[in-house]
Amino acid sequence: MPCVREPAVAGLFYPGRADVLSRTVRALLDAADAADANMAGGAGADRAAPHARPPKALIVPHAGYVYSGPVAASGYRRLRGAGARIKRVVLAGPAHRYPLRGIATHSARAFATPLGEIPIERAVRSAPGVRVLDEAHEGEHSLEVHLPFLQVALREFSLLPLLVGDASAQEVAAALEYLWGGDETLIVVSSDLSHFEDMATARRLDARTASAVEALDVTAVGPRDACGCRPVTGLMAACARRGLRLSAIDVRTSGDTAGDPHRVVGYGTFVTT
Repeated sequence: MPCVREPAVAGLFYPGRADVLSRTVRALLDAADAADANMAGGAGADRAAPHARPPKALIVPHAGYVYSGPVAASGYRRLRGAGARIKRVVLAGPAHRYPLRGIATHSARAFATPLGEIPIERAVRSAPGVRVLDEAHEGEHSLEVHLPFLQVALREFSLLPLLVGDASAQEVAAALEYLWGGDETLIVVSSDLSHFEDMATARRLDARTASAVEALDVTAVGPRDACGCRPVTGLMAACARRGLRLSAIDVRTSGDTAGDPHRVVGYGTFVTT
């Protein structure tokens, strides 16, 4: 049983040096603040102030920062100044590397990034359908890439990590609702959208997916639409039960940020309203 889950993709998906990583995340958040301040309006415009009441839940992408970092930052900027309120983060993402059935947490007492250690709250092990399976987390990036954003925005918090494999929306929703908590608890779901389509196809598919998420239509979001479709639809189901909505605030592709425009990955940030 490891005491600490060490970072697996530091230096690959995000900078491996603490000083460079901190500057990178702060620059992404500052750029997201500036983009919002300059937003004139239009579809998808996000007019919320960075220090307004934070959302209960976010859906944010998990690629390398050069690709999805600007889109993720559009959501994480809303957590700036929320560290006094938010003390625990439920973080759910897809298992890319391990053939996982159900939902897996980790036995470690903490997850580490170059910015330090984040303590794991043992309550995560009691959630329905959740088991401890460290192997599923080996080399996995879908949770890890969010931790530096959370560390910069919130500073100190406990983590409840959920790696989701083959699980239904209702199974994921049951785990999320068990851990839901109050204002002290933030729910973060990790997912990219379409994968390796041309730009026009990706934009069409991602716009359809964004509409389905906003409509809380769990039947309309599948593996081709989002690699994290299972945690995404689980959050959608939980939001529907609690009378919350999800709104798209930033939907772009790797071709809009730093990638090949002929073979792109879609990214979207959604927040509860």
